[in-house]
Amino acid sequence: MSYWNQAYECMSREEMRKVQSERLIKTVKLVYENVPTYRKKMQEKGMLPGDIKSVDDLKNLPFTYKQDLRDTYPYGLFAVPMSEIVRVHASSGTTGKKTVVGYTKNDLDVWSEVIARTFTAAGAVKDSFLQISYGYGLFTGGLGAHYGGEKLGATVIPTSSGNTKLQLSIMQDFGTTHLACTPSYALYLAEEMEELGIKRSDLKLQAGIFGAEPWSESMRQEIQDRLKIKAFDIYGLSEVIGPGVACECEYQGGMHIPEDHFIPEIIDPDTGEVLPEGSEGEIVFTTITKEGLPLIRYRTRDLSSLNYDKCECGRTEVRMNKVAGRTDDMLIIRGVNVFPSQVESVLLSIGETAPHYMLVVDRKDNLDTLEIQVEITPSLFSDEVKRLEDVEKKISKEINSTLGIGAKIKLVEPKTIQRSEGKAKRVIDKRVI
Repeated sequence: MSYWNQAYECMSREEMRKVQSERLIKTVKLVYENVPTYRKKMQEKGMLPGDIKSVDDLKNLPFTYKQDLRDTYPYGLFAVPMSEIVRVHASSGTTGKKTVVGYTKNDLDVWSEVIARTFTAAGAVKDSFLQISYGYGLFTGGLGAHYGGEKLGATVIPTSSGNTKLQLSIMQDFGTTHLACTPSYALYLAEEMEELGIKRSDLKLQAGIFGAEPWSESMRQEIQDRLKIKAFDIYGLSEVIGPGVACECEYQGGMHIPEDHFIPEIIDPDTGEVLPEGSEGEIVFTTITKEGLPLIRYRTRDLSSLNYDKCECGRTEVRMNKVAGRTDDMLIIRGVNVFPSQVESVLLSIGETAPHYMLVVDRKDNLDTLEIQVEITPSLFSDEVKRLEDVEKKISKEINSTLGIGAKIKLVEPKTIQRSEGKAKRVIDKRVI
């Protein structure tokens, strides 16, 4: 059994609580003194940093919401001067404004540390060849995995996403042993291999670390069967740090959370009350080592549960179970966060169609597809075909620019999209997760 940092990964619960308490006290003091939003939240609850004596007091602290990041866009929640921020990343927001996250040099070291633990749990070692096929750029996936791989000492192959034939060629020629990408892309690679006549024996692939989108156990089994590898589930979100917030070990019995950096809680999404151990609810994270963007009780909107039993692998870190759903309307399509409200804002800004639309998400050939049905106005309906095509192209271009992914735009006749007296139904998700 191999560990990257056995001292922390196998620490007793009592020792872990002591570490968490010390780091939590320090983090609360940091945000109170340096982030006006947190100072105001705590003052409204009549709290001072000195009221936090241990991790037992965590439940008394205020929640942080994605809206807090939007309200303080771009850097308002940062706890250090910008001169100490060495990198920023960002993820999609609901209105086109991105959620911006910042990292100090130490934050990048922490990120590399938790990713090194992740890859080690997936069987990677210094002699491994790690192909990173997550997208590089503002998205945290590519660069997060990249620097963690280098921390491990593995040979990192930064292929990014796309150009599948080249990816497979590199996989053969460079001797890739570990693949990091979305699970849907892993299946797409498997299909392309079959079409190109690439034999599994032509590859040295041992394991894959897959995340950034929801996937089912049946999809895991298909990946394992077709690529003849072990498929590991990884969880992360930009606001907390990026990939590496949790990851499976060889026993695939839930994702280990590096609790010396992130404290998880499960709450009732309606009341905000902390739920008893083993309950399913919304998972909330508090970062206790981050400097640039420390977050106190961040509401992820992801539904999960926690398992505190010691794992067969020997790790004592708490494990989170696969995310069962969300409490908001965010979709994850090909690793990109998509909100129906983003589509709405595009249509309203163009102003040439009715404000009625439907997102149809499907999975074809193991890749997510997005079709956006847009209802046209009676006047546009009577226009010539060329005019309709122009409007369709205009919407397509703006949607692609706003969402960061391509979508098929389908203009539909007036009054054909179902109306609702309550909350409008904007999404049909045909994927089997």
